[in-house]
Amino acid sequence: MSTNIDKEVEAGPQEPQIEKKMSKAMKLTLLVINCTMLALGNTGGPLLLRLYFVRGGKQKWLTSWLQTGGWPLVLVPLHISYINRRRKEGDSAKAILITPRLFAICAGIGILTGLDDYMYAYGSSYLPVSTSSILISSQLVFNALFALFLVRHKFTPYSINAVILLTIGAVVLGVRSGGDRPRNESNFQYYLGFFMTIGAAALYGLVLPLLELTYMKTKQAITYALVMEMQMVLSFFATAFCTIGMLVNNDFKVIPQEASEYRLGEATYYLVLVASAVLWQFFFLGMVGVVSSSSSLHAGVLISVLIPVSEILAVFFFTEKFNAEKGIALVLSLWGFTSYFYGEVKKYRKEKRLAEIELREQQEMEG
Repeated sequence: MSTNIDKEVEAGPQEPQIEKKMSKAMKLTLLVINCTMLALGNTGGPLLLRLYFVRGGKQKWLTSWLQTGGWPLVLVPLHISYINRRRKEGDSAKAILITPRLFAICAGIGILTGLDDYMYAYGSSYLPVSTSSILISSQLVFNALFALFLVRHKFTPYSINAVILLTIGAVVLGVRSGGDRPRNESNFQYYLGFFMTIGAAALYGLVLPLLELTYMKTKQAITYALVMEMQMVLSFFATAFCTIGMLVNNDFKVIPQEASEYRLGEATYYLVLVASAVLWQFFFLGMVGVVSSSSSLHAGVLISVLIPVSEILAVFFFTEKFNAEKGIALVLSLWGFTSYFYGEVKKYRKEKRLAEIELREQQEMEG
C-alpha cells in the first residue's frame, strides 16, 4: 500500500494535495492508525450487527442509524487538533477548516451513505455474516468501475482478472448458497437480503471514488483535521437520513420493548447498540483516512482483505455453516484481491521509476 502522500496533485490524478509540513513518519503513523481503525470496524461492526438480529433485534432502520450514529465521537480528536493548531498558529488558527462547498459535497455523500447503510443492514438481517462478508467484497468490482470514470484509474490485466474472479464468486454464492439460509426465513427473504447486500456493495463502490474525487478537486490542503471534519459531516447527514427512516417506522417507540425482550438481556442489548456505533465510526473514520492518505482503491482492497477474518469469527461465534460454495467463493475473492493488489503495486513502482528518470533528466538539463 502506498504511503507516498506528500506528492502534489500534479504528480498524478490519484494523489490528493496534502499539507507539506507533515513529516513522513507522521504520515505513516496516521496511515497505520487509520488502517487499524478500519480493520476493527470492518470486522467487529458486521458481527455486532448480526448479533443484534440473531438474538431478537428486528429494527433495520435502527441498525442503519448505528453505522454512523457515533459521529459525535469525532469531536474529541477534532478538539485536540484545534488546541494543537492554536498552540502553533495562535489566534489565527481556524476553529473550522471545511469550506461551505466542501460541506455541501460531504452532505450529499452522507445521504448516499445513509441509503447504503440501510441496504447493508437490510441484507445483514437475513444473511449469515460469512455470506454477507463475501458479497460485500464485490464492492471492489464497483469501486474499480466507478474509479475508472470518476478519477481515471485505468484498468490493467490484474484488475480485470480481479473483477472477473469476484463476479464469479458472487454468482457461485447466488446459485448454490441456499443451504445456509437461517431457520424461519423464506427463500424470498434470503434472496432479497442477497441482492440488497449486492446493492449496498455497488453503492459503497461509488462512495469511495466520490470521496477521492472530492480530495482531488478541493482547493485547500487535505490535513487530517479536515478529513475528520469531512467524516463528521458525512456521518451526520447519513445519521439524519436514517433518523427520518426511524421516525417513519416508529423505531424509537419500539426500542424499550425490544430491549426488555432481547434474549441476552436488556443491559446487553444497549451494550450491543453502543459498541456497534463506536466500531462503525472507527470503520468510517479509518476509511476516509486511508482514502485521503493513499486512494479509494487501496481502501477497497484493505476492506476486502479482511474478509477471511470476518469468516473465521462468524463461524466461531455464530457456528455458521461454511460449505463448499462459500469456500470456493472465498478462494476466488482472495485470488481476485491478490491479483488486484499486485497490479497496483506493480503500477506504483513503474510510475515511481518513470518519475525518478524524469527528475534525473530535468536535473541534467538544468546542470
